[in-house]
Amino acid sequence: MPFIEHVSDSDLERLALERVVPALLAHGFFYLDGLLGELAGGAVLDQVKELHRTGALQDGRLASSAPGVHRSSIRGDKIAWVSGSERGCEAVSFLLSLIDKLVSVCAGRLGSKEIRERSKAMVACYPGNGSGYVKHVDNPNRDGRCITCIYYLNKNWSDKQHGGVLRIFPEGKPFVADIKPLFDRLLLFWSDRRNPHEVQPSYSTRYAITVWYFNSEERAEAKRRFRKRTASKLQQSSSSS
Repeated sequence: MPFIEHVSDSDLERLALERVVPALLAHGFFYLDGLLGELAGGAVLDQVKELHRTGALQDGRLASSAPGVHRSSIRGDKIAWVSGSERGCEAVSFLLSLIDKLVSVCAGRLGSKEIRERSKAMVACYPGNGSGYVKHVDNPNRDGRCITCIYYLNKNWSDKQHGGVLRIFPEGKPFVADIKPLFDRLLLFWSDRRNPHEVQPSYSTRYAITVWYFNSEERAEAKRRFRKRTASKLQQSSSSS
C-alpha cells in the first residue's frame, strides 16, 4: 500500500521521529520507497515527461569550472525549475507539499537547525547517453542548503543495465551508499560537505525531482555576503569608470 494512502499526521510524526531523524543523525541519509503509489507517482512522472517533451528542460549549469573543461564532462543533466503552481504541475505540487510536511516535522528534531524555507523544485533528466554528474557537494560554501531531497521517477530500473546510481561518500564513514533511482523513492541527505556524491553514468532516460531545504541562519548570512560582494563590485566598477 502506498505510504500516502494511509498516512496521518501521527504516522508522519512517527516516521520522522523513528526513521528519518535517527537515520540522518547517524548516517547522514535516509530513503523511503512507495511514497505516493503507482497512481499519484505516475501522475508526477507524466507531468515531468511533458516538461521534457515540450523543451522546458535546459542544460544544467555549473557554479564554476576549470578553463577548457566542458560542462557535459562534469554534469550531463537537463533541468527546469518549477514552483508547482505552474499549469500542468498539479501532481508535482502535491508531491512538494508532502515533502514539505515531512521535513517540517523533522526540522525541530535536527539539533540547532532552523529550517523554514526551501528552493524551487529542480526537475532533472539524464538523457541516457552515458551522462552523469561527477563527485561533488551540493553546499560546499555555506550557501544555506541543509537537506537535499530527491524523488525518483524511473520505472523498471535496473542499475546493472541502466546505471544511474547515486553514490554517496559519507564523511568519516568506512562505506559508500549506492542509491538506485527507483520509481516512487524519496531520498534525503545532508547537503553540506558531510555527503559528497555522484550520479553514475545513465544509459536510459533518468528522471528525478530535487528540492533543497535551507538552514535559516546560514541562508541569511549567505545573502548578506552576496549583497556585500555585489555592492563591492558595483563600487569598484563605478570607481574605474
